[in-house]
Amino acid sequence: MRRYCLSGLLLIPVQFVCAGEADVLAAKVHCDDESICRFSVTVRHADSGWEHYANRWEILDTSGNVIGVRELAHPHEHEQPFTRSLGNVAVPADISEVVIRARDSVHQYGGRELVVKVRE
Repeated sequence: MRRYCLSGLLLIPVQFVCAGEADVLAAKVHCDDESICRFSVTVRHADSGWEHYANRWEILDTSGNVIGVRELAHPHEHEQPFTRSLGNVAVPADISEVVIRARDSVHQYGGRELVVKVRE
């Protein structure tokens, strides 16, 4: 049986509206002496199949410039929250913290972001 949400005056299948945005719950970063970093990021999203799933997370500097991208190649309907890693990210030496955000295939961005220190 398919569940529905009321959106305005239209009944729209729940997987398209109610799943919400992708949230970054946690992140770990390990950088070497040359500022090459590995990020492990935990994302939560109510993936409902190929039509609506968390499909990407990004690492940005505090000015909004993207410095790393992890594409998520498939839905994680039965693994929530989930953690994926991205290595070989060159973080400029003058950056002490980054912003991590996730995207889903319907809402794009807008869920919970996380600020992470990469160096003290």
